[in-house]
Amino acid sequence: MKILIVGPSWVGDMVMAQTLFVCLKQQHGEDCQIDVLAPDWSRPILERMPEVRQALSFPLGHGSLELATRRRIGRELAGQYDQAILLPNSLKSALVPFFAGIPVRTGWRGEMRYGLLNDVRVLDKARYPLMIERFMALAYAPGAALPKPYPNPALRIEDNSRAAALARFGLELDRPVLALCPGAEFGEAKRWPSEHYAKVAEEKIRQGWQVWLFGSKNDHAVGEQIRARLIPGLREEAVNLSGETSLAEAIDLLSCAAAVVSNDSGLMHVAAALNRPLVAIYGSTSPGFTPPLAEQVATVRLGLDCSPCFDRTCRFGHYNCLRDLPPSQVIAALDQMVGDILHDPQDL
Repeated sequence: MKILIVGPSWVGDMVMAQTLFVCLKQQHGEDCQIDVLAPDWSRPILERMPEVRQALSFPLGHGSLELATRRRIGRELAGQYDQAILLPNSLKSALVPFFAGIPVRTGWRGEMRYGLLNDVRVLDKARYPLMIERFMALAYAPGAALPKPYPNPALRIEDNSRAAALARFGLELDRPVLALCPGAEFGEAKRWPSEHYAKVAEEKIRQGWQVWLFGSKNDHAVGEQIRARLIPGLREEAVNLSGETSLAEAIDLLSCAAAVVSNDSGLMHVAAALNRPLVAIYGSTSPGFTPPLAEQVATVRLGLDCSPCFDRTCRFGHYNCLRDLPPSQVIAALDQMVGDILHDPQDL
C-alpha cells in the first residue's frame, strides 16, 4: 500500500499528524509506504518520524493557488500511489492528488471539494473532539472505532546530529537544562509574559540548572527580555537560541532538556513528541482540542470566564488569562515533575 499524505501547514499539526501515520502502519502493515507532501520547513520533523518513507517538497506558500504548479506536481506523482489522505480542509490541498489521478482520495468535507475527493468524510465534531482523532479517523473506514490507547507522537533523535548541534552552539550538558519556549506564532494571546518566564528561569538557575531559550527569529527579542531580567551572575546561565537555530537543531537541542516550559505552540508539541517533562501554559486556547501528547505533562491555566476565546488579541485588552497566571504556579508544576534534584541530563 502506497499512501500520499498532504500535510498540514503548522509545526504542531505536523507533529500530531504522526498519530495518523502510526495508525496507517497498524492498518496496512509495516510494508505500507507513507510519503508526505509538505512545505520544506517541515522536513526536519518528518525525517525524525520512522513511519515516513520520504518528505516531498511542496514549493507553494500557505494560501497560494498557482494552479499550473499544482497540476505539474500532480502529474509528476501520477501512478505512484494507491491512496491520498488530505489533512487540510481547503480546496487547494485537494488539487495535487486529483491531478495525480490517485485512485482513492480521502479527506473531510471542506471547501467545495466534491469531485476532487472521492472518499469524502463528514466530520462529527462531538465524536472526534481532538485534532488527533480527526487525523486518525482517516486511516479507517467511516464510522470505525479508533483503537485505544491512542499513539503519542515520538520523534527519533540521532546521537551524531544532536552532538553536532551542541558543538555548534558551544553547549554543555554538565547541568540539567530547562528549555523555555516563550513565543507563539498565533500572537500575544498565547504568550505568557516575559517577566514570568524570567522568574521561572531565576528559580531553576539558583537550583543549579541552566536555561536555553527556543523560538523563531521573531521570538529573539522576547528571549533577550527574559535574560535582561536576570541579575548578572544568573544571566550568563541563560542562552538565547531563538532565531539562531534551524528547526532541525532546535529539535535536537530540545531533546537534551531535563524539563520544558512552553506556551501553546509548535515547539510545545515538539517537546511532547520528544517525551520531555513539560509544563504547557494556556491562556486564550484550550488543551481540549490540541493537548500536548506525552507521559509527563502538566497543563497550567487560570480558566477565566472569558477563556478560551481563541482570539489572537484580547477583546478586552487585558490578557488576564496569562498575565494573572503566577510564576509560582508554573514552578510548582515543574517541581512536582522533576523536583530540584540535580541529575545527569545525558541519562535522559
